[in-house]
Amino acid sequence: QVQLVESGGGLVQAGDSLRLSCAASVRTFARYTMGWFRQAPGKEREFVAAITSSTRNTNYADSVKGRFTISRDNAKNTVYLQMNSLKPEDTAVYYCAANVGDYITDARHLYPYWGQGTQVTVSS
Repeated sequence: QVQLVESGGGLVQAGDSLRLSCAASVRTFARYTMGWFRQAPGKEREFVAAITSSTRNTNYADSVKGRFTISRDNAKNTVYLQMNSLKPEDTAVYYCAANVGDYITDARHLYPYWGQGTQVTVSS
C-alpha cells in the first residue's frame, strides 16, 4: 500500500512561485512513476506533470510547459512540483499520484495511488 501526502499549497499572486511536495510512505519509492494532477472547481481532474522512476524522464501538460518543473528525491521518498510564473488559471487542488512502473503516462486511470490534495489559489 502506498500513502501520499502533499504539502506546499497556498494563496499567492499572479507571477509568484510555489513548490509542492509529495511524501510517499513506501519502501520501494524508486520503482514508482510519480505524477501531479490538478482539479479546478467544476472541471475534471487533469494531468500536469510526471516523472519516471529510474530514467527520470519527464512529461508536462502544454499549459504548464516552461513554467513548472517536476523532480524527485528517491532518498527522501519525495516528489516535487516547482511552479513558477503562476497564473489565476492554475488555481486548483493539486494531487500527487503514483504508478508502479518505469514509463511515462498522463492517463489518470493508470495511477492507482493518490494523495488527498493541496489547494493552490492564484489571485490576479
